[in-house]
Amino acid sequence: MYWLMICRHKPGVADLREQHRDAHRQHVATGGGGLARVLIGSALTEDDAETPLGNFGILKAPTREAAQTFAENDPYARAGLIESIEITALASRFQAHRIDPMTQ
Repeated sequence: MYWLMICRHKPGVADLREQHRDAHRQHVATGGGGLARVLIGSALTEDDAETPLGNFGILKAPTREAAQTFAENDPYARAGLIESIEITALASRFQAHRIDPMTQ
């Protein structure tokens, strides 16, 4: 199944985010050790397209629980940056083939 993951970050955590960015990217690249495949993801920002608010991803995972565990084990979440995690199922007709994977 495909899932939309939205992680909202706490305000004022820019320095902490920077400290954990490389580990976060590694987590994304490995799908959290195989929990999920990240088809695409990016930062969420204020309207200025610079001020971070969080991050999102479209995941392929067998269950909601696997997608949730992937999000909760992200180094950003483990470091306390995350205010909330939302996991939403995407329609069965979701056209994943139209997204270029982040890693090939």
